[in-house]
Amino acid sequence: MSGTPLRGTTLFTLVVLSTFAPGCGSERPRAGESRPPDVGPGQAAPFENPGGMWMPEQMAQHQDQLRALGLEIDPASLTDPTAFPLGAVVSLGGCSASFVSPDGLIATNHHCSTRALQYNSTPEQDLLTNGYLARSRAEEKWAGPTARVFVTRAFRDVTGDVRGGIEAIAGDLERYEEIARRKKQLVSACEEGRPEVRCSVAEYFGGGKYSLIEQLEIEDVRIVYIPHEGIGNFGGDIDNWRWPRHSGDFAFFRAYVGKDNLPASHAPDNVPYRPPHHLKLASTPLGEGDLVMVAGYPGVTNRLRTAAEVETAVSWQYPHRVKFLEESIALLEELSKLDPEVRIKAQPTIQGYSNTLLKTRGLLDGLVEGGLAAEKVKLEAELKAWIDADPGRKAAYGGAIEQIAAAHAAHQRTREHDAAVAETLSSVRLLDAAVTLVRMAEERPKPDAERDADYQERTWERHEQAQLSLQKSYDRRIDQGAFKLAVKRALRLPEADRPALLGVLAGAEAPTEAALGAAIDALYDKTTLGDATVRVRLLKTATLDELRASADPMIRLALAIAPVEEAIEDRDKAYLGAMSLVRPRYIEALRVYRGGMLAPDANSTLRITYGTVRGYRPAPDKPVYRPFTGVSGVVAKSTGEPPFNTPEALLEAAREERFGPYVDEGLGEVPVCFLSDLDITGGNSGSATLNARGELVGLAFDGNYEAMASDWLFMPAITRTIHVDLRYMQWVMDAVAGADAVLEEMGATPAID
Repeated sequence: MSGTPLRGTTLFTLVVLSTFAPGCGSERPRAGESRPPDVGPGQAAPFENPGGMWMPEQMAQHQDQLRALGLEIDPASLTDPTAFPLGAVVSLGGCSASFVSPDGLIATNHHCSTRALQYNSTPEQDLLTNGYLARSRAEEKWAGPTARVFVTRAFRDVTGDVRGGIEAIAGDLERYEEIARRKKQLVSACEEGRPEVRCSVAEYFGGGKYSLIEQLEIEDVRIVYIPHEGIGNFGGDIDNWRWPRHSGDFAFFRAYVGKDNLPASHAPDNVPYRPPHHLKLASTPLGEGDLVMVAGYPGVTNRLRTAAEVETAVSWQYPHRVKFLEESIALLEELSKLDPEVRIKAQPTIQGYSNTLLKTRGLLDGLVEGGLAAEKVKLEAELKAWIDADPGRKAAYGGAIEQIAAAHAAHQRTREHDAAVAETLSSVRLLDAAVTLVRMAEERPKPDAERDADYQERTWERHEQAQLSLQKSYDRRIDQGAFKLAVKRALRLPEADRPALLGVLAGAEAPTEAALGAAIDALYDKTTLGDATVRVRLLKTATLDELRASADPMIRLALAIAPVEEAIEDRDKAYLGAMSLVRPRYIEALRVYRGGMLAPDANSTLRITYGTVRGYRPAPDKPVYRPFTGVSGVVAKSTGEPPFNTPEALLEAAREERFGPYVDEGLGEVPVCFLSDLDITGGNSGSATLNARGELVGLAFDGNYEAMASDWLFMPAITRTIHVDLRYMQWVMDAVAGADAVLEEMGATPAID
């Protein structure tokens, strides 16, 4: 859960981002059968999901298909983000979640709770390992100053306000700045006189459409129940992105507000938020073939990108990212051996990096070995031929593909340098903090409307909270090690691509690894920025002249690289300004070519995807995966050691078959996870999975390795979403954790003594 403000540095920033067991069977088709890969003998071919993370306003186009799949609620309700059930779905600023009680109880994924657990962990009370259950509301622990819940209240189309007349602006950078100015004006007008409201302008279809989104920003978020890591992260990286899966990836938080039901800073006398809508638990069991829907806030996909952009991802971006993540994980794992405090502070980053590493490898495998990059080239050639075949289409869309390719190639010329800077700032926390202090000192004297959007007055509190939160995860040994690794990586570059900070660090010395390592050691010996009170004071009051007069070497380094940062930002802005004219033309051509039904790429705004509970065959020579796993699979995989360190209480309840009402008749035991053919990506983690009545049946938490590259091109035959089953969540709370109060709050009755 993250509310840390994002400082715009570079488009090259690296996002930082089995065997069969009982309870998860498979079957092989008989020789000569030609049925689809997950269709049984005598069964009709199932619905083939075309994919799409749809905006609520697009759901009216899907009402006939939804009814055919068994939807029992009014399809029109799915077009209104403020009505039930979408009104119960929220963003955590990186994960998705939903209200599941009238008193602000929130359900999300266990892996979305890592930062909150780390914030509250010590070597003596290791919540990252043991989880946490609040026995009363007084015991609910604050998730930290950057934890957020965003409740969407309104959408408004503002495309004309943002795009009107931008074609007349000749310069790419100037065009970007004008679009940014208009967006700031819209946000300012939306928030004026309403401190509880957070507004943003979201871009869709490459800038062809813009929406003004109004949200409540709740900043007092508290832990209610998060299971032991041997439940919530069962299988760890070994099972990650794999089926069969047995992870109880769920967690519960509560949103707190002032007595007026409006957001307020964390305070003891805050009260639970009363949401306008909350989800009810499923009233009937989920089965294979049933309609399911996921509503959440998916982060980023690239399906509307060009073949040239795919080639860059395959040849440079993804291999580069893999190397960065491999080396960073190795460093953090080695440092974690030093003592428990370092391990607790490093663990959330290790988990995040490991997840991104596995996904990036899967993307490469799918795009290269799976042939999706070549398929993208083929599809683009077909689109270009379609454009060229008609004078009207050629006048409207001609040249767009080539113009994108040319601008993209030009922007790639500085990618090695720009990525080195981005990597350093993303992994070296104190240098990043120092750069933020310098930037704030530059921006604060300006009129608010002229400030960079990330440094307007509306963001100042969040910047302060980010510095306070940093103290819980900062460790000099981690930061120093990350800095030395960044320098080591930068030294491998050709001299022309090396970032200027190497020369600044080395001073009069030759920029060797040894000299730079010694300079980094001296930097941390002398800086005062390891103290949160110093950082916050400088953030709130320091002028640029005061920082220039500072003897702190970290601040002096940040000042020295500020022009480099500014040059990178200007290059990025000019590129985006150029794309604002040409990319919408390309995407509009795609939309028309595909018959008008086109979902925009994910952009962390509210989306809906739907389909059915369904297994799959991972490869032609592999058995069909059934769509449910059972608790006997947990018992079979458990070893007593991470990541299969199941708590003994769960193993005992499973062995004794104390299943209560949570048994699936087909499995004969408690279901743990299930598959669907839904279309999700990062950011959907924690998304509510709904049945035909809009009731909660589980939480989406993962995808399958074979379909990683579906972020670029959806593959209906094998793209699957992995969900934790509501029945497993209830059984764990009832039979294992003693979380009866949480069950009762959601309207369920504990049934196991």
